[in-house]
Amino acid sequence: MNYFRKNSGTGSNKHSSTPIRMRIILGVILVLFAMLIGQLAYLQLVYGSRFKAEVQKTDSTVVSHQVPRGVMYDAKGRVLVGNKATNAITYTKSASTTTADIYKISNALSNYIKISDEKPTKQMAADYYLANEDNNTKISNALPKSAKIDADGNKKTSAEIYQAELAYVEKMNPQLTTRQKTAALIFNKISGAYTLSTIYIKNKGLTDREIAQVGEHLSELPGVGIGTDWQRSYPNGSSIQSIIGSVSTEKSGLPSDSLQYYLRNGYSRNDRVGTSYLEKEYEPLLKGTKSTNQVITKSNGNIQQTKTVYNGQAGASLMLTIDAKYQKQVQATLKRVYSTAVGNGAARYSNGAYAVAMNPQTGALLAVAGINRNTNTGKTTDNALGVINQSFVMGSVVKGATVGGGLINKVITPENNTLPDTAIYLPGSPVKKSVYPVGTFSSLDAETALEVSSNIYMMHLAMKWVKASYVP
Repeated sequence: MNYFRKNSGTGSNKHSSTPIRMRIILGVILVLFAMLIGQLAYLQLVYGSRFKAEVQKTDSTVVSHQVPRGVMYDAKGRVLVGNKATNAITYTKSASTTTADIYKISNALSNYIKISDEKPTKQMAADYYLANEDNNTKISNALPKSAKIDADGNKKTSAEIYQAELAYVEKMNPQLTTRQKTAALIFNKISGAYTLSTIYIKNKGLTDREIAQVGEHLSELPGVGIGTDWQRSYPNGSSIQSIIGSVSTEKSGLPSDSLQYYLRNGYSRNDRVGTSYLEKEYEPLLKGTKSTNQVITKSNGNIQQTKTVYNGQAGASLMLTIDAKYQKQVQATLKRVYSTAVGNGAARYSNGAYAVAMNPQTGALLAVAGINRNTNTGKTTDNALGVINQSFVMGSVVKGATVGGGLINKVITPENNTLPDTAIYLPGSPVKKSVYPVGTFSSLDAETALEVSSNIYMMHLAMKWVKASYVP
């Protein structure tokens, strides 16, 4: 019994040993805490400066910007094509900009400016609509299961699901207010911008009020700025604008058919380049040298500082042989004479008139004028370019070339150039003759043939040229 009594006290011993175990556990915890504190102190003292430098680390990127294109002058130094500076609202996209940031900036900026010369497409409106988190969630929940899961039961990619959401919203066609339409256009412009690149949000028709309002709220609009842009101007008239050519817009950017060529030569996709005629032909000279800025960004992607490395150089100037004053006179004279001809009924079926003035010694163009006429409505428009790209039925102008060719090839000579002026008769076709009655002249020399515009002389000259034997 005593044995069992001693054993019966074992429970009491176990109970009395519990505080010892707790002390052991607490001791281990204290040791671990001490080790943790020691490790933190070690990291702070030994690697603290390194970690601090990593947090404050910055990246440097060189960004280029376009400069104004070169100016074109006429032969007397008058500006034919220049650059007109305009105010602009700009945006520089940082590396950390999210879709939510873009949506917020677009809505805020749309309170201060209005874009009325553009309209958002259905896709632009859908992109803007889905940028709202609540709208995105609502549309995502409304999508059928087939839009999220493929035939094999696998979840579709986020890009595929987003395309389905876009299609759903486009079909739904949400109605946007005027302000939301502007916000949708801004959202589209910013979304399509490259990181650290500066784009123009609005560079046409910017009012003083809009500039003032945006300027007052720049602190609330990260990345937004006020700058200047340029547009081509024609201070001495636009009668030869078509020959000078056109320049692409920032929106259209580089022509698709020459994209790789321009990219290889250092252009950006949204650069403005000459797309036709002189603007395109002299693009390497007119483009100038881009300005470059060094953009320093923090580790979180936000822009810390921007330094100008090179201010850039405007494009080279061109001096054309065309005289702007004379050009206006030729165009005005052509309009007056043509208007009189139309009024007299002499140009009833004419679709236009064209005139070119050249220096006969050098071949330099002095003036290029043209008028296009719609034969259905009778409306006329300036069309100097028609001198180059219109097709014309050749008339008596070829007679001078025919005589010249005959002289050069010694078919006739200055001393011996008289030919018969008898009509040409060929079987199965009307008589070949001049405008004057048959028999007016029995023969003509080259000079008189040109004076009276003799068709018969030219036909006999052509047959003699190729040694053809003619019998009526």
